[in-house]
Amino acid sequence: MKMIIKIKYKVLSIIISIIVHGYAENINVYGPGLQPHKVVLPARYFFVNFTNINEDTYTNDLGQSVAVEITGTAFKKSHCRIWSNVLDRKDGTFIVRYKLYEECSSLSINIYYKNKHIQQSPITFEGPIKQDQCVCPEPDLNVWLQNNECPLSYDQINDDLRPFEQVKIKRQITKIIKKYHNPESTSFCHYVVKSNELYRKCYGKHIGFNMFADNILLSILRKVLIPDIELVINLGDWPLTRKGSDILPIFSWCGSDESLDIVMPTYDITESSLENMGRVTLDILSVQGNVDRKWTKREPRAFWRGRDSREERLKLIDIARANPDLLNASLTNFFFFRNKEEEYGPKLPHISFFKFFEYKYQINIDGTVAAYRLPYLLAGGGMVLKQESPYYEHFYRQLKPWKHYVPVARDLNDLTEKIKWSRDHDDEAHTIAKNAKNFANENLLPHHIICYHVVLLSEWSRKLDEEITVEANMTHVPQDTFPCNCAKGNSHDEL
Repeated sequence: MKMIIKIKYKVLSIIISIIVHGYAENINVYGPGLQPHKVVLPARYFFVNFTNINEDTYTNDLGQSVAVEITGTAFKKSHCRIWSNVLDRKDGTFIVRYKLYEECSSLSINIYYKNKHIQQSPITFEGPIKQDQCVCPEPDLNVWLQNNECPLSYDQINDDLRPFEQVKIKRQITKIIKKYHNPESTSFCHYVVKSNELYRKCYGKHIGFNMFADNILLSILRKVLIPDIELVINLGDWPLTRKGSDILPIFSWCGSDESLDIVMPTYDITESSLENMGRVTLDILSVQGNVDRKWTKREPRAFWRGRDSREERLKLIDIARANPDLLNASLTNFFFFRNKEEEYGPKLPHISFFKFFEYKYQINIDGTVAAYRLPYLLAGGGMVLKQESPYYEHFYRQLKPWKHYVPVARDLNDLTEKIKWSRDHDDEAHTIAKNAKNFANENLLPHHIICYHVVLLSEWSRKLDEEITVEANMTHVPQDTFPCNCAKGNSHDEL
């Protein structure tokens, strides 16, 4: 077998061209999982892409000739506990995920094509290869950002932080507590990071969601040494600071055109990123690997399921009943409009999110605020019909109408028209769907979500104009103890 090698010198990718049985196949292997000695994630991942294959020529038979084996040794035994799986995206790309359950002294990534190693396989690394629970922060923030290929800035972060200069944070925290400490209606936590240790004090009656803020902050502090900071994180869905009122620094999971909250990635996508290959089943990677139907095999109708958390969702049911040939939509629960259950029911049981993509078109309509399912709809390869909305998540400003989604009026009056357009312009609709999936893979994977948090916290630290101290009534939030060797690992074998 004759092989021609091409190496792309980029931190997280290699490109390999091979000639098998007399014809050329281009294989692109890329992703943060190819740098396990530098990039620590709850579950590492990379992609194996056959660049000369598209949905029109791809067959499942080809998928059977791709295999990946990831093995390692531990420091005190010959076998390192690693769980790996391969997800077939059905478009010539395979997602390889692997999770370390202990620190490895060495690691080997074996990629097979037609039962043979591709060139440069196995890719080997000398340890320590750290498990995600290792508390071994990189002391240089810039090195960590570079290793993880994080952007140095985000437009949304720049806009959110622009009102704040030389912040006297203790004074601002006092104002926030005085104004928003209403236990029945708001809940928030005051956090301090001091010497890379986490402390908090929470306010409000319903503070259970502090676990989501705890988890991402602890995860970051295990990975990188960040400057001392102090901040308030809103535990509710609704942003708190209204335009025209005092400008107070409150971090929230959702923003709106009428608010000034500093927007973080939602607790939903953050948790799915941290629990990838863990206790969650829905994340940006799994949704791509569990969609069974290619575009040409999907039903050319729009699909929606959800609860009754906004009046437009009731209107959506009216539209679906009047246009069953265009739209399959039903409510799964009644809470906000229980008096209308007889009119808009019966409620249907929940179905697997992966089943949504048996339909070509996916509807994204607000709930109480922005619908947090949008990242997964974008990743699933369906064409998204997105309701115009004053609410937004951290990535919305990067989305372009008619490129990543088809916009729908706030009152849904043009929804049937947009569905008909999609059916009549199948190639354009398919292109929008592919653009959306590419966007998700370039901006919403787990390491992107962690990057955004780290950059946000780093930029926030630059705004603080006083020494950060821990108040006596704050609770220390400790890291779980886990045996690790925090010495820097050696470089992997040259690619």
